[in-house]
Amino acid sequence: MSQTLELSDKPILEADIDDLTSDDLHFDKLREECGVMAVYNHPDAARMTYWGLYALQHRGQESAGIAASDGQNITDMKGMGLVSEIFTDPVLSRLPGHIAIGHTRYSTTGDSALLNAQPISVESTKGLLAIAHNGNLVNLGTAKERLERDGAVFSTTSDSEIIIQLIAHSKHNTLVDCIAEALSEVDGAFSIVMMTRNRIFAARDPHGFRPLSMGRIAGTNGAPDTFVFASETCAFDLLHAKYERDVEPGELIMVSEDGVTSRRYAPETTPHASCIFEHVYFARPDSRIYGRPVQQSRDEMGRQLARESPVPADLVVPVPDSGVTAAIGYAAESGIPFNFGLIRNHYVGRTFIQPEQRVRDFGVRMKLNPVRSLLEGKRVILIDDSIIRGTTSRKIVRMCRAAGAAEVHMRISCPPTISPCFYGVDTPSTKDLIAANNSVEGIRRFIEADSLAYLSLVGLTHSCTTGEPAKGLSPASFCTACYTGDYPTQWVDVEEILPATVSV
Repeated sequence: MSQTLELSDKPILEADIDDLTSDDLHFDKLREECGVMAVYNHPDAARMTYWGLYALQHRGQESAGIAASDGQNITDMKGMGLVSEIFTDPVLSRLPGHIAIGHTRYSTTGDSALLNAQPISVESTKGLLAIAHNGNLVNLGTAKERLERDGAVFSTTSDSEIIIQLIAHSKHNTLVDCIAEALSEVDGAFSIVMMTRNRIFAARDPHGFRPLSMGRIAGTNGAPDTFVFASETCAFDLLHAKYERDVEPGELIMVSEDGVTSRRYAPETTPHASCIFEHVYFARPDSRIYGRPVQQSRDEMGRQLARESPVPADLVVPVPDSGVTAAIGYAAESGIPFNFGLIRNHYVGRTFIQPEQRVRDFGVRMKLNPVRSLLEGKRVILIDDSIIRGTTSRKIVRMCRAAGAAEVHMRISCPPTISPCFYGVDTPSTKDLIAANNSVEGIRRFIEADSLAYLSLVGLTHSCTTGEPAKGLSPASFCTACYTGDYPTQWVDVEEILPATVSV
């Protein structure tokens, strides 16, 4: 039996104070993809999953959902908005069971609507299955057409449902074989957690685009251990779970009352292409991604940026929050003092206010405010993680000058973003990427900085592998398509990556 509880009377909070214009602080960043979470063998699995999703909230703020099983029935609940807005104590009490999976979503494929919120559940001849998916499938058109010819009926517009339907239509006898076959038929990025009434499954695509880790909570008084899976290890810290290892690219893990079993569904020879932007921006700095601490990578990005692009200055200032760690590294390497010359208002949240023209220019200032006493008369180096459209960077440079900065130099801790991503990241089209249509000098003029420099691609991959990298991690392990236009798979929309002619 499956029961779905939807908070259908929950208002969809579409307007964010950031979203006043298409060129404000929020829209001038790449959007995070999604976060997934799974818990096996805990008496309050739904609440544990809730806390895990709370730690993963930065990976998606459109919708969230949790499915829980007591061994007989699966109940799932989904809603639009933030995790804390959806899953109050009364709501969590309606999700009993010792097994649960969860999802927090930002849509990259499919509409932003409650029907596409995850987990997605399907009842089939293979039993009841629920799935939560981080990533984006790139051959979904051909797969969906074949499934529809075979009689599949899709209830959502999300590409994640294709995986469930492939499993349901598999001819294999065992569920594990059905899942392995389904995963081998789809191409693109997927880190997924799935559940039946009594089992948890976790898998990553053969390239390993998106992260997924496994952790363990030791049982007490002889009780069996609890196993957890999450997109980022910061979720384990909140649950007091010990990080065990990453789910390997091309690996399918099953957790049941018989323990943990693993099998490969794809050749180990498939080249790895882990998203390097996880280390640049997406992941929390307290997470371990692809086996490597994100904080370590970002600190080295800043240090390498200082080596490659030094400039005489009085102060290193991060663009908060994602530029902080790289700025600390830049300051340490250059010997230039670090300070928070821009203060972020963390309480600027969602609102029903319909913006008027007269307030549309205040999007950045609502979120960032300069510290005049620090900036006035100083030569300032601003450190940020990326420039996407360039409009936010220009507003921040102007803000610093208005606060009295004598010079404003911008340093970016990654290479210029010239190509859209097809692997689970909502990237603007090529015509909207400022670096795809302009030289570095042209971008400098547009953002009105005294100087502008990016971290080199070699410097970036070095920063993510130097020191004590994870086993098998090398510069060739990463997908850098957003910086090079060289995609790891052939299933891309060629129209999207044709050079644009717009310039600034």
